[in-house]
Amino acid sequence: MIILYTLPQCPFCIKVLDFVRKHDIEFTNKNIEDEETKEELMKLGGKGQVPYLVDGEVSMYESDDIIEHLQQKLENKE
Repeated sequence: MIILYTLPQCPFCIKVLDFVRKHDIEFTNKNIEDEETKEELMKLGGKGQVPYLVDGEVSMYESDDIIEHLQQKLENKE
């Protein structure tokens, strides 16, 4: 299951969220405005930066990298 750590007002998060919704990718969105969720993100990635993707063994920051990863997954399904 794909998990995205985001903030509602973050333009880079919105960019990734728009991509996953446009392509009907199933995901769980975790808002780091929640303190427990932010602590979870800090334990996983080491910093409070968003967006942050967790996809199985793959985890990464940076919206363009996340979109590229998800695009490759979509292409491999075809």
